Amino acid sequence: MRIVVFGANGPTGRQVVEQAVEAGHMVTAVTRRPESFPVRGAGVRVAGADVHDPAAVERAVAGQDAVISALGVPYGREPVTVYSAGITHIIRAMHVHGVRRLVCVTSTVLFGTPAPGENFLFRKVLEPSIMRFMGRTVYEDMRRMEEVVRESGLEWTVLRPGGLFDADAVSAYEVGTARLPGRYTARPDLARELLRQAVEERGHVGEFVDVRTTENTPSLLDLMRKEAVSRK
Repeated sequence: MRIVVFGANGPTGRQVVEQAVEAGHMVTAVTRRPESFPVRGAGVRVAGADVHDPAAVERAVAGQDAVISALGVPYGREPVTVYSAGITHIIRAMHVHGVRRLVCVTSTVLFGTPAPGENFLFRKVLEPSIMRFMGRTVYEDMRRMEEVVRESGLEWTVLRPGGLFDADAVSAYEVGTARLPGRYTARPDLARELLRQAVEERGHVGEFVDVRTTENTPSLLDLMRKEAVSRK
């Protein structure tokens, strides 16, 4: 299968490319910094492009069977547009080239429901503080992206993981169409589900899907220290 991955040079994007190549797919890895992209091989084509450039996005999408967006930016105070503007250009290119399958990433907090089984401090203080202050501009643009995807007319699925962290391998993670218990999602697990949705799964077309790691997860302090400023 021919798959194009946007945000390929981020921590999750690299995992998607590696897993896709291992599974025998042909991958176009889209990144603004192609010279620094570490995954090489016969199954990988590295394309230098910025998702804010519609012509470059269209060239990357041409000839593909599916699109995966692992776009991500760190928290900050500046307005964020990479999610909504990037997906707008991606969707436009998909319509031009007749590509139907789109899988992308936002966040579990966009379910708009409290984390199941969590304590009062996390539900009422910590998570709202992250949403309203540290990550406000990121989550606002993720919401805009979801609206663009929802109205796209494509065969789309949006994955909404928890707090992302690095791990050595894919685990026995869980998925669901409502917010799941737990705070965290390992990047290998998210990458596996992105690839599975793009290649195998059609039962979640037009749905928002939580992805949750249930073993060997970090502490909240570790996650905030190591991951709060990480890209997707």
